Amino acid sequence: MTTRFTTSADGTAIAFESTGSGPALVLVDGAMCFREFGPARTVAAELADSYTVYIYDRRGRGESGDTAPHSVGREVEDLAAVVEAAGGDAYVMGQSSGGALVLEAAASGVPMRKLAAYESPYVGLRAGRDYQGDLERLLAEGKRRSVIDYFMVKMVGGPWFLPLMMRMMPKVIAKLETVAHTVPYDARVMGETFTVPQGRFATITVPSLILAGSKGKPEMLAAQETIAASIPGARHGVLAGQTHQVSEKVLAPQLKGFFA
Repeated sequence: MTTRFTTSADGTAIAFESTGSGPALVLVDGAMCFREFGPARTVAAELADSYTVYIYDRRGRGESGDTAPHSVGREVEDLAAVVEAAGGDAYVMGQSSGGALVLEAAASGVPMRKLAAYESPYVGLRAGRDYQGDLERLLAEGKRRSVIDYFMVKMVGGPWFLPLMMRMMPKVIAKLETVAHTVPYDARVMGETFTVPQGRFATITVPSLILAGSKGKPEMLAAQETIAASIPGARHGVLAGQTHQVSEKVLAPQLKGFFA
């Protein structure tokens, strides 16, 4: 697929590509994922027979630019620019913190035909700790791997042994370290306490599908129920046997059915 660029409202160049044919569908990645690393391309391949699927590098990753200071509003504008490049009338789907960004964009009025979100990690953070400050401090000290570990375990709630497993995959860790500076970006998207902004999401008028995997932690499953209950008319589904790393072959039929 050929890389193309669109320009966000603050002048940042956002890299994207498209595949397939049919109505436009924009996919939004979660933390530390970009076109060359993450689920977007495999999900796009499963959907390309029914949609023109757009995937993009969120700011600070891959071939996209970055403009300081980062803000959630600027990431919303990036997504709006991609939707506009896709024709201005698109379905939108996000995974993990990308799902939270899609929901925030919908609440901000970014035009969408319908939206879907898979496991936005509103798992709640322990009170009394400056998580954002910790991330910024670790980055300032050059501890990019520690940033990844801290986010995955202390914030998102991954198992304590996850960093040890990741060290057995040096190529994966190397790619994650290249985008470790964007981890605070996703933390901002999730909010200070990683709790569902129910009042904010109650303003969403876009038809919405909120999905979870049956093998998710109780906090993750409960969060998706809360999101769905907050959005007027939203549908909620639990995909049997799925974890946070959902299979594209299981996810794609759910999206096709809802978007159709």
